[in-house]
Amino acid sequence: MKFFIDTANLQDIRETQDLGILDGVTTNPSLMAKEGITGDENVRAHYKAICDSVDDNVSAEVISTDFNEMVLEGESLAKIDDKIVVKIPMIKDGVKAIKHLSNQGIRVNCTLIFTAGQALLAAKAGASYVSPFIGRLDDISTDGVALIQQIVHIYNNYEFTTEVLAASIRHTMHLIQCAEVGADVVTCPAKVIMGLLNHPLTDKGLAQFLADHNKARETAAPVLS
Repeated sequence: MKFFIDTANLQDIRETQDLGILDGVTTNPSLMAKEGITGDENVRAHYKAICDSVDDNVSAEVISTDFNEMVLEGESLAKIDDKIVVKIPMIKDGVKAIKHLSNQGIRVNCTLIFTAGQALLAAKAGASYVSPFIGRLDDISTDGVALIQQIVHIYNNYEFTTEVLAASIRHTMHLIQCAEVGADVVTCPAKVIMGLLNHPLTDKGLAQFLADHNKARETAAPVLS
């Protein structure tokens, strides 16, 4: 499974990259604004800084909803760096834009997926990734993880190469559940990934090991006359 971090915060990106387990980044205009990044040139420069901080897979989202404008914006974003994956929304013109951009060799992440049918359309159009938003489905009492499992099953049936990128991950159990049902990628805040490190028995065990080690050193210390 690939781990993407969902943020525009360079410190979080670099910290997770330094951990040695980061495979990419997803971001959007809302996350950019949260970091105080506004204006086209500043946003493009920030995307480039993100690309320079990771090995590959930086999803950059278009803000247009018209086919021609999405294509132009997508082509422009793709020129920032070879690591850019253009995020396109799951709308009618979006599906057309996915087909057009993918035919040019530009990787596309189809975002705002909420049904298996939408995921099927995106795969047919040539999306590199589809992003089902499982947390938002959970918010309306729908099983988001079950959708991931359904999409994975359909893609396996027909050997689609489109990767299932589980988005709107709220907590570590979401991440583990997505791994269990075969999601190719998860994208989440850094705190969710870092949460995988934690267990009270690990902390307790480490404290005991260190205490025993210190006790053994004290016992073995030579007595000075």
